[in-house]
Amino acid sequence: MSRIGKLPIQLPNGVTFLNNDQAITVTGPKGTLSQFLMPGITVAQEGDTLTVTRANNKPELRAKHGLMRSLVNNMVNGVSEGFSKQLEISGVGYRASLQGNSLKFNVGFSHDVVYTLPEGISAKVEQNVITIEGIDRQQVGQVAAEIRALKKPEPYKGKGIAYVGERILRKSGKSGKDK
Repeated sequence: MSRIGKLPIQLPNGVTFLNNDQAITVTGPKGTLSQFLMPGITVAQEGDTLTVTRANNKPELRAKHGLMRSLVNNMVNGVSEGFSKQLEISGVGYRASLQGNSLKFNVGFSHDVVYTLPEGISAKVEQNVITIEGIDRQQVGQVAAEIRALKKPEPYKGKGIAYVGERILRKSGKSGKDK
């Protein structure tokens, strides 16, 4: 039995679960998320807990068991609490501003870089910290990774866009000695 797959999922107050043969839908105070069901995997509701089970012990189903449980758990957490990622801009003159549904970056290029936020994702800019928020964990992580890819932190001065708390390996300059 999968260590992750066998764990039950608690449904918080205000979160409803709907299961048909091909897909599951989770609705909560922050929104609604849907996910297709993998063949051979079933999700059952017993009171306020969800359990994910598999039909047999074939290696393909064993691999999908923990994945499906994690996806359902992320859906439940997303519609009840939401997910967020924080990015930090460092560098002289580097800044970002929120304009409607898009982020405008000035990160050392000859032009401003404009990133349009997808539907379901919101952003906040406070000084040099950008907070990406949404109910879909995968989408929040993807948007944060795309924004970070606009100007990755460079190893010499650390300028660029990095996750808050990310450790950037620094290199010494040409002289070869640490400064």
